[in-house]
Amino acid sequence: IALSKTPSALALNQTQHCKQLEGLVVSQVQLCRSNLELMQTIIQAAREVIKTCRKTFSDMRWNCSSIELAPNYLLDLERGTRESAFVYALSAAAISHTIARACTTGDLPGCSCGPIPGETPGPGYRWGGCADNLNYGLIMGSKFSDAPMKMKKSGSQANKLMHLHNSEVGRQVLKASLEMKCKCHGVSGSCSIKTCWKGLQELRDIALDLKNKYLSATKVVHRPMGTRKYLVPKDIDIRPVKETELIYLQSSPDFCMKNEKVGSHGTQDRKQTCMSFLMICGTPSMTNQFHRWTLDPPTAKQLCVSRILQDFQDFCSGNVMAGF
Repeated sequence: IALSKTPSALALNQTQHCKQLEGLVVSQVQLCRSNLELMQTIIQAAREVIKTCRKTFSDMRWNCSSIELAPNYLLDLERGTRESAFVYALSAAAISHTIARACTTGDLPGCSCGPIPGETPGPGYRWGGCADNLNYGLIMGSKFSDAPMKMKKSGSQANKLMHLHNSEVGRQVLKASLEMKCKCHGVSGSCSIKTCWKGLQELRDIALDLKNKYLSATKVVHRPMGTRKYLVPKDIDIRPVKETELIYLQSSPDFCMKNEKVGSHGTQDRKQTCMSFLMICGTPSMTNQFHRWTLDPPTAKQLCVSRILQDFQDFCSGNVMAGF
């Protein structure tokens, strides 16, 4: 994310430029040197992460403002909080998303359109166009975003395992966003034939899916199991961590009062809209509500997330707020 501060004047057309990039670990500098053409795309992804995170959390007590301090994070992102879980997941998804899209637009010489799907699209449809190259995006994106966590001297083992897990969750949500997109052809706009390709959803939609996972994230502990230590749910010892859920190690403050040491800017003087109910202090926060459901089956918990978010949307659109 620190790459978002890269000056536009830096051409990045020579390997020595890689050392001038802020926040890179040694293995990322090596990747930069061997993949110079990728770096402008990765820098673009870093800027998209900041913009998308701020937008996605504009109605929450924690509004992602501290992300702009990268790489010198405050405690809200430095520790293994649910906020850092979201940022790592979004960052991993954004890098792969931006690379996959850059292949499609021809901005990267090392890749081209994604492969044509093997299945038949159906009557009146045909494969064509230029698919987003998700596979290339995932390969190159994971090499770059996971590099800091694979270094031997990069923080605690628990934090590294947490960040690797959440980054993979972000890429899973990205994979799930791949959908069929079509363009009509025919006489006088009859749309008798549709040319289709596989394209990714916008990053803002992926961020909203990850926000739902943030709200229902599972607190974990680093516990010995046999000869190794694993991350396991703190309150649910009967099952392993799900591959699809965000996880965190440290609880967060309520972010109501300003406390720069923990990355809380408070909610004073912030503009509120109808959908910013979760920003209001003195009422139970959404995340605290979910804490009551940590013993429920995962499917039930996910239903609670969707139900409450829908209730808030219904309330803001003038409908009766159900169940409250």
